[in-house]
Amino acid sequence: MSWRTVVITKPSKLDFSMGYLVVRDVTATIKVHISEISVLMIENTATSLTAALLSALMQQKVKVIFCDSKRNPEAELIPYYGSHDCSLKWKKQIQWDPFYKEAVWTEIVTEKIKNQRNLLVRYDFPQAAILDSYLSDISWKDTTNREGHAAKVYFNALFGKSFSRAQENPVNAALNYGYSLLLSCFNREVVACGYHTELGLFHDNMFNSFNLSCDLMEPFRPLVDAMVFQMEPKDFGKDEKRQMLEVLYQDVMIDERKQSCMNAIKVYCQSIFRALEEKDIAQIRFMKDEL
Repeated sequence: MSWRTVVITKPSKLDFSMGYLVVRDVTATIKVHISEISVLMIENTATSLTAALLSALMQQKVKVIFCDSKRNPEAELIPYYGSHDCSLKWKKQIQWDPFYKEAVWTEIVTEKIKNQRNLLVRYDFPQAAILDSYLSDISWKDTTNREGHAAKVYFNALFGKSFSRAQENPVNAALNYGYSLLLSCFNREVVACGYHTELGLFHDNMFNSFNLSCDLMEPFRPLVDAMVFQMEPKDFGKDEKRQMLEVLYQDVMIDERKQSCMNAIKVYCQSIFRALEEKDIAQIRFMKDEL
């Protein structure tokens, strides 16, 4: 099982040799077996990689994330075929019953607001009661947009009444960075299960290549929110980015077992796909944060 996140911060040359990722910089040569790597993040733009390495990483389903000159995630590498039966999975995905797609989306939105409410309860914010009222008012497909109303109350409680997600500040930079990490992990799992990231349940943006992943990740966003709230970032630089990576490895409960966030994503995604294929919402397994 892969568990390592490898972050390349210095100008380096990356190669593949005998099953190992080989990292060479001016001071040292480091080897890590590819079977141990779950995420490879290239932060330094003065890094070169071989085609042989990229091919080996894709075969092992390692998530590869490329950052821009400001060290923010900019792109990721996704294999064409994550499963041996991709063509069958794609046909099934196109034919998913609209009723059950809507039912799953309703469950996802409900769970997201529950997790937001739980975070407010953890820190004794009275606004948790407002989210409770929204939970009781959620309609089919959330046609009344309780998700949007809850988000406004939630973020203003955590980060102040003047806070807006449209602002450019360290808090939003940390949130965006954390959400990007989650999205990459969901993209990896969707592809590994043989499905298309573009074909969503609710999100349907023709310019978004990750509609399905954006749908699925919603209940996990409060994990990032909680870490940013605890950090209270006054700046968002290298140290803060390292800290945000920890969200992928924190413990949560799912299917009555303690798992890392990354393993929980796998269990959760597979349960969503079972629910859609078998037309049984009871198959869904949501994560519970370790409060």
